Amino acid sequence: MGSSEVLVAAARAAREHARAPYSGFKVGAALECADGTIVTGCNIENATYGLTVCAERVALLKALSEGRGQFVRIAVVADTVAPTPPCGPCRQLLWEYCGDIAVVMANLEHETARHQLATLLPMPFDRSFLGK
Repeated sequence: MGSSEVLVAAARAAREHARAPYSGFKVGAALECADGTIVTGCNIENATYGLTVCAERVALLKALSEGRGQFVRIAVVADTVAPTPPCGPCRQLLWEYCGDIAVVMANLEHETARHQLATLLPMPFDRSFLGK
């Protein structure tokens, strides 16, 4: 696992492609695979709001659809002073497919926080509840 600087830089670059005409809140994400590959995503809004997709989910779904399945960390970048963590649905999907990965949060200038996903999603619902 390399420096988080490269991962954060990829998330910053992905943020530039965000489609946020309603909120103006652009987010970029970069998901690091176990082999070092980085898959990026940005938020894409929709006029109905409910169909908006977060940057973290875009990156995760891209990675899964490309056949990737082992992940070590994700970086999330927004133009904020405070850390911007993944929302609840993103945390749930990240837990399901990534497990307890590191979550690096940053703004346009520097890293703002770093947590393990288990800290951000205590007592997650997962396949163990389904007898799997």
